[in-house]
Amino acid sequence: MKVPENLLYTKTHEWLRQENDGSVTVGITDYAQHELGDVVYIELPEKNSKVEKQKPFGTIESAKSVSELIAPLSGDVVDVNEEVKKKPELVNKDPYEFWFIKIKPSNREDIKELLSCQAYREHTGEDS
Repeated sequence: MKVPENLLYTKTHEWLRQENDGSVTVGITDYAQHELGDVVYIELPEKNSKVEKQKPFGTIESAKSVSELIAPLSGDVVDVNEEVKKKPELVNKDPYEFWFIKIKPSNREDIKELLSCQAYREHTGEDS
């Protein structure tokens, strides 16, 4: 399982990358895409909408199940990856390249609550 060290993680298997412009990019982890299996549909919010920390911002559907995508932070959606909406199977190729949304956080302090690479590995039992 790939768990890049430069990202932060949630217990609900989303990853977050802090960008130079102050926004954060959000996607799902390798662990999550592996558990889901072949992704067939992704529903994401509209650009300029708001997301709320620890609340669903969309859904991801695979042959196995439908799962909610949980926002790691509250804020404004400043970008949506339209490519991944059109070709959801890209998430199975590389979940760290094919992100879902970019958020301008309303409270940057919330970032301190996210998991480090090592903490996420321990959470998933993949701490080897």
